[in-house]
Formats: sequence, structure tokens, C-alpha cells
Amino acid sequence: MGNKYGAAGVLDDMKKRRTLFRLLACISILFIFYALMKNYVIDPGAAGFLSRKTGLKRELNLPVWLNVMYIHVAFACIAMASGLLNFSNRIFEKSRRFHRINGYVYVVSILVVVLTSGYMAPYATGGRISSIGFNVINMIWPFITIMALVQIKKKRMVRHRNWMIRSYAFCFTNMMIHLITSLLHQGFGLVYAASYTIGVYGSIVLLLAIPEIIIRTIGQSGEKIA
Repeated sequence: MGNKYGAAGVLDDMKKRRTLFRLLACISILFIFYALMKNYVIDPGAAGFLSRKTGLKRELNLPVWLNVMYIHVAFACIAMASGLLNFSNRIFEKSRRFHRINGYVYVVSILVVVLTSGYMAPYATGGRISSIGFNVINMIWPFITIMALVQIKKKRMVRHRNWMIRSYAFCFTNMMIHLITSLLHQGFGLVYAASYTIGVYGSIVLLLAIPEIIIRTIGQSGEKIA
């Protein structure tokens, strides 16, 4: 009886992981497509986004800022794509070498995203308070990612997976900020700058909390998400 229950529990965990991976894949692919289209095709000059920036204390060098933004978006998409692939158990079992190399691609991409974000932070919508929020993210994300790297070096598969889940959540920082901002600005009529600032700090809280819920949901086996 105990063995059957145990087998049923394992199958249930596997189903949860597969469902979660499919949902994650859909969201990630759609967001990558949206980010690339919006920033490189629809509004390559970021006119809509820049129109929200008021009261900047530093003069914005538009050509430089745009080039940094293009790099930032490109590597954010690479990080999101490479992170998604490394959650696949099938890919992991088929080629561990690819998993390892792709993991380093993810780490390097995050470092580029953080560095470019550091340049853009002083020009953040909402002023200094928002800038501080972005700098907090730029410290948390690399730390969490390095923790994932340390765990795999020590052959701690479950801890590595859990830290990667925490790290990957921050790939959705931009999406989370704009969701919160839109809700507050369009839904409740709050001033856009204030909505954006709340969005920055709200995203930090949610992106730290949501992974913990996911980790508890998928269990503590050493398997990947899917």
C-alpha cells in the first residue's frame, strides 16, 4: 500500500513539474517575442517609454542610452531562453554538456543585463527611489545566481535547482514591474511615476516570494522541472 502511494506521489509531482514547465515555456516565449518586437521593431526609439521620464537630474545621452537598452533587452531574452532550456529534464538527460555550457551562457547573460541595468538605473522613471530599487535588484539577482553555481559545484542538485528557480524568477522583472504599474496607473488612477516606483519594489517582493511557492509545489526530488 505504501509503495503504491509513494509511486502515485512521484507521478503527481512529475505531472506538476510538466504542467509548470509548459506554462513557464508559454509565458517565456510570448514575453521574448513581445520584448523583441516592441524594442526592435514597433518602437526602436523607445519613444513611448521615454515620454514617461520626467524630472531627470542627469542629462540622458539618447544614442548611448538606446544602444545600452538594445544590449540589455537582447541579453535579457537570451537569459530567459537559456534558463528555460536548462529546466528541461529531457535536455539535461540527453546532453549534460549542453546543460553545463548553456548554464554559463545564462550566467554571463545575467551579468550583462545587470551591468546595463546599472547604467540605466540613474535614469529610471520615478527618480532616485526607483533607481535604488533597480540597484537592489542588481545585487540580489547575481547573488542568487552565484549561489546556484556554488551548489552545482558541490554536486547538490536539489539546492542548485531551487536556487536556479529563484534566479530565473528575476528574468521576469520587467514584466512584473509593468504589470503592477499598469494595474495601479490604469486600474486605480495613480500617477504613472508613483505607480512605476511601487512596481519596482513590488516586483522585488513578488519575485522573491513566488519561487518559494513553486519550490514547495514541485517537491524536493532531484529532478528538473520537466
